[in-house]
Amino acid sequence: MNELINQTCVMCTGKTPKLTNTEIERLNSQVPGWTVSNSDGVLQLHRAYIFNNFNDSIEFTNAIAVMAEQQNHHPAILTEWGKVTVTWWTHTIKGLHSNDFICALQTDKLFNS
Repeated sequence: MNELINQTCVMCTGKTPKLTNTEIERLNSQVPGWTVSNSDGVLQLHRAYIFNNFNDSIEFTNAIAVMAEQQNHHPAILTEWGKVTVTWWTHTIKGLHSNDFICALQTDKLFNS
């Protein structure tokens, strides 16, 4: 069962705890295709999506932007011809929070719709 379905992001502050490695492993198993990596000491969640042209890449990027605004949680997005790379992490805690996995799942839903 995917515990992330139908969840929305919660407000984080600098005092919000980062996820533990066990929590990260559990949630990452619920978003296949996403990779956890360390960027300058900050754990981040990454995935690349492939498209047939630039216009489809832009449309997907714009759909992510709308969802991110609704969630008040914003990723790094690299938009290229035929490819969009999305990176989620929680800036205020400099690491991963359940919000990142919720938005990763929602990003996948946008791609698959």
